[in-house]
Amino acid sequence: MDSTSDIAIGQVVKSKAGRDKGRIFLVLNIIDDKYVSIVDGDLRKLENPKTKKAKHLDVYNTVVPELKYKLDDMKILNDAFIRKILEPFN
Repeated sequence: MDSTSDIAIGQVVKSKAGRDKGRIFLVLNIIDDKYVSIVDGDLRKLENPKTKKAKHLDVYNTVVPELKYKLDDMKILNDAFIRKILEPFN
């Protein structure tokens, strides 16, 4: 996958390249047709998301639809919420 056309905000992804290889993340933002911002609530927190190329990600079928709504209200969205969502995948 070389583009972000199949990736949605709130989608669960796994890094397949780089020093974070094998870690599970959540897509926070789609930057353009090649890059996304990802967080895991642990090493990559909401204040400092990682920008990663889409071709370096394995995309899971799971999408967290509540993430779009919680992005509007950052008080509800926190790193503990992200970790709780990703816990079954680790």
